[in-house]
Amino acid sequence: MSLASSSEGPLAAVGALASQVHPVFMLPATATAVFGALLAGDVNLSLVLLHTVAVGLALYVAHVTDGYVDFYVRDEDDAHPLSRRGCRVALWGASLGFWLLALALGVLVGPGALLLTAPGWLIAIAHAPQLDTNPLGATLGYPTGIALALLGGYYVQAERLSATVLGLGACFLVVLAGIKVVDDAQDVTYDAGIDKRTVAVVVGPAGARRVAFGLLGAGSAGVVGMALWLPGVPASAGFAVVPFLVVAALAARAGPELATMLLVRGSYLLLAGLVATVWFRPLG
Repeated sequence: MSLASSSEGPLAAVGALASQVHPVFMLPATATAVFGALLAGDVNLSLVLLHTVAVGLALYVAHVTDGYVDFYVRDEDDAHPLSRRGCRVALWGASLGFWLLALALGVLVGPGALLLTAPGWLIAIAHAPQLDTNPLGATLGYPTGIALALLGGYYVQAERLSATVLGLGACFLVVLAGIKVVDDAQDVTYDAGIDKRTVAVVVGPAGARRVAFGLLGAGSAGVVGMALWLPGVPASAGFAVVPFLVVAALAARAGPELATMLLVRGSYLLLAGLVATVWFRPLG
């Protein structure tokens, strides 16, 4: 039986497996893992590679699981590139790769590295079947994975956690939770019809918009506060939120689909600004 759902052959199988690589979700997670390593100071590139690939594989597991559940279990999607067998092969292969890397980090760095890496796979495998069905899980699953990528990237290098990385992880969690609330508002009618209780379903689109932008503001304020008061974060890091806030102001006037696109790209700018200020420390 082919790995692809619509055609036979190795090229079709490779194309179907590659279809579950979604850069718009994977790049922020892997970039955040690298940012965590940069924040730690001296960087071991081999450990960065091991941890970053593990984070990417966890995201791949999440995408395969999500597609399988939506098409083969819930019958929500019209089509899926992978056959049932293809989903199983992709899931087992990516999971095996993830756990080999996670265990390698546990051996090379210590059990703390394993404990901070392993939850990424647990969130990935549980998101579509369980977490995505209630407001808390639907909103916090992906942001929690991003925050763990940051903490794990730092720990793998420093073998400890600091107030700085914990604070930044919390800020990322809050900002990305706000973006996820906006994203879920795109499907509020459909989600309500299948009893999927996102924030937008529970409090309505207008209420979800207030919750989302409250979270975005709180997360941005947290970054500025850390830049002002935490010695591990350069003062210039506070300026990293400026492009993001400009994008957020534009998103506030847009519908859910356009607002999500703008805010996701704005989060890239926020991350890039933080990486630049931490790496170059332009104000000393």
